[in-house]
Amino acid sequence: MKRITIDPVSRIEGHAKITIHLDEQGRVAGTQFHVTQVRGFEKFTEGRPFYEMPGITARICGICPISHSLASAKACDAIMAVRIPPAARKLRELIHFAQIVQSHALSFFYLSSPDLLLGMNSDQASRNVLGVIAGHPEMARDGIELRKFGLQLVEGLAQERVHASWIVPGGVAAPFPILTRDHILGAWPAAMSIAERTLRFFKSVIDNYKQEIAHFGSFPTLYAGLVDDSGNLQLYDGTLRFRGANGEIVEDHIAAENYAQWIGEASLRDSYLKAPYFKPLGHPDGIYRVGPLGRLNAADRCGTPKTDAELEEFRQRFGRVPESAFLYHYARLIEIVFALERIQTLLHDPQILDLQVRATAGVNASEGVGMIEAPRGTLIHHYKVDPEGAVTWANLIVATGHNNMAMGRSVEQVAKHYVDGNKLNEGMLNHVSAVVRAYDPCLSCSTHAFGKPALHIRLLDAGGATLDTLSTD
Repeated sequence: MKRITIDPVSRIEGHAKITIHLDEQGRVAGTQFHVTQVRGFEKFTEGRPFYEMPGITARICGICPISHSLASAKACDAIMAVRIPPAARKLRELIHFAQIVQSHALSFFYLSSPDLLLGMNSDQASRNVLGVIAGHPEMARDGIELRKFGLQLVEGLAQERVHASWIVPGGVAAPFPILTRDHILGAWPAAMSIAERTLRFFKSVIDNYKQEIAHFGSFPTLYAGLVDDSGNLQLYDGTLRFRGANGEIVEDHIAAENYAQWIGEASLRDSYLKAPYFKPLGHPDGIYRVGPLGRLNAADRCGTPKTDAELEEFRQRFGRVPESAFLYHYARLIEIVFALERIQTLLHDPQILDLQVRATAGVNASEGVGMIEAPRGTLIHHYKVDPEGAVTWANLIVATGHNNMAMGRSVEQVAKHYVDGNKLNEGMLNHVSAVVRAYDPCLSCSTHAFGKPALHIRLLDAGGATLDTLSTD
């Protein structure tokens, strides 16, 4: 059997490779999606005071540190058993929406637009952000400005753009200056204009990608995301909902502290990334997807006027529960509009200027769970502490992990459609990589130490014959 290896998968965050197995006729017989790095944050945080966790876990990622800080802080709030001040909750939500804008802009404009603007089969040497700058300078400029808006709001709130220490157990470290609020309000119209212009552009060209829509991870799964009591999309608060491919709600109102009743984690032999699954269906039948497409499918509506209009058009074009992973790009742009609408509402709320932004307490519970929607999907931080507040156990289920099985199945579907082992070209392999980019994985975030990896070790003699094997799965 012949084998093709894509190593590394480019224009993603983190490290991965893809193995494509060909049969004797040169057809794709199977694929493997390997996440080749491992991080051990759960283990080396053991013994640390719980109140240090938002700062430590922010270092998991340089793109979405806000997400980890927020999920961590919510877990710490639960350990302290406090209700944070209303202003602190709104400020946390505000910085979260700022991060959604900058992260989604990074994914669309920097990582995926070379495929979308220059073509999946275009010259590999120029199919990158520099090629976009040369060929589509207005689009490149929009991407820079939109990401800048999100980062400036993060900096205005936290005084730091990356790994900010402003998000703390019990709330936030400092109030929001009114002059900074006014500055961001002045920049908001230009950011919304870019988001709406980009969405219009994408809708105008999406019919050029009918083949990708049909074959980029287009298969039925469950979808999961946070919603409020009315079924509206939530990114900071809310409870977890699972919706089936047929549109029916499979499970609803799952509180953060109950996640383990519904989500299991399987170890895979060919990857350091675990494979979460919906427990009632077991592994691997409990495959589900999270992130922008998963959230829009799970929610009834978004709850803001512009975004609800865009969501209605999206569903009219692709159905109530669109299945193609290619549509993550579309959903991501819709969520940018949603985040900007919510930012505007929060900036006009006088309560965000209140000075009371932090509650204080000691250890009042032996464990806590924080759950939010990171840009790439549902993020869960779960900690257990001793009476002095030192962490004794931690588990992180990161957004990209939820999508692991779906990404693997999507890679196989794309490879079987596009790859011809008898007449191979780089564009075929770029299609395989592009379906991974559609999910916008953050693989640096996603591998962790809970449980044990599924290892298969073979002892070979000098001639290659197997003398012994050892398996841990």
